[in-house]
Amino acid sequence: MKKISVMNYKGGTGKTSTVVNLGHGLALKGQRVLIVDTDPQGSTGQYLGVKSEVSLYDVLLDKAHWSQCVVHARANLDVIVSNERVYPAELLIAKMKSKEHILSQRLETLSGYDVVLVDCAPSMNLLNQNALLFAQNVMLPVSMEYLSLVGVRQLLNNIKIINKIFKKSVTISKVIPTFFDKRNKKSLEILESLNRVFPGLVCTPIRSSVSLSEAPGFKKTIFEYDPNSNGAQDYYKLIQEVLDNGETKTI
Repeated sequence: MKKISVMNYKGGTGKTSTVVNLGHGLALKGQRVLIVDTDPQGSTGQYLGVKSEVSLYDVLLDKAHWSQCVVHARANLDVIVSNERVYPAELLIAKMKSKEHILSQRLETLSGYDVVLVDCAPSMNLLNQNALLFAQNVMLPVSMEYLSLVGVRQLLNNIKIINKIFKKSVTISKVIPTFFDKRNKKSLEILESLNRVFPGLVCTPIRSSVSLSEAPGFKKTIFEYDPNSNGAQDYYKLIQEVLDNGETKTI
């Protein structure tokens, strides 16, 4: 079972869009996929148009087994949704022993899936530490904005600290350029910087797409909303790269 956290401390990098479209694309390829949303905003459930009375809150505080909180979203695609209750849950687990490993402990018996994708909040918080230690495999969506690179640097520093303190080998498996426009000089400069820092790990850029921005409003993935769009083509390429099991880089 491949476990991947999708994370960038900078907001607006296309993180949830990547999780949802990557997850659905893998499901369409026959992979059994579970998305775990750790962001209190609960964007994944909203994007896919699914709701649940139980959420990650119940999993974290051991009020329900993970299997009781799974919602079926699409064929081969399940979700454990998040909501605003996850924020107070984080405050409570901060007082627990081994607080950085609560997510790993609660999902210890997880089975029946080929891929688990963790959608993470754009912040330096305890749940993101949990997500890193649970998955140990990280994808970095990076929008073509200079401030997005700041979020990457902060995350890399935290991964180094986590690896040192917990004697782990959290790795970066893919760097995903998002909102890419080859006509824009800034996009080309940032893409060049990413290739220099992460040689061999930068995937096919996800181009700016009206369809990608419209799809969530219809509770559809890009493959449902506009399967012939640039966004769908680019995510198909990313999906194939994930299936081909690309390189990882230890930080």
